[in-house]
Amino acid sequence: MQDEQAAWREQQRRAVAVRAAALEADRAAETRRAEALLDDFVHRAGELGLRPHVLSARSLDGRSTYKTHVRGWYLKSDRSVAVGEDGGYYVLTVAPSLRARFAGADLSPSAARLIVGAGGGDGDPIPLATLLERRLTAGDRWP
Repeated sequence: MQDEQAAWREQQRRAVAVRAAALEADRAAETRRAEALLDDFVHRAGELGLRPHVLSARSLDGRSTYKTHVRGWYLKSDRSVAVGEDGGYYVLTVAPSLRARFAGADLSPSAARLIVGAGGGDGDPIPLATLLERRLTAGDRWP
């Protein structure tokens, strides 16, 4: 009986490991496709003469706004996500910080998803390609 339970547990552990590896591979492939879209956007924005701006980020509580050290283009009118000149995908929320108020907030690129807002509780999910195309079409007239 105990051998059967141990065998069952081992089988379950392996199944979980296989599912986790498959999920990770899918996520990595999605990120590569999204990065290709972002690189294409940066290239096309340059061709169209879209000017990048110094990006701002909001504190997690929404009370403060900080300048950052990243230049790029906002993708949503609420300025919650952006593409940097480096092709990085930035979620523009940071922890509140007195240092950031004076020196600017530090941002790190996030792993891009093909659907922006997928799995989030706020707002509508939208394809990244749609956001990028809207931003290119809008030109420098962007909120």
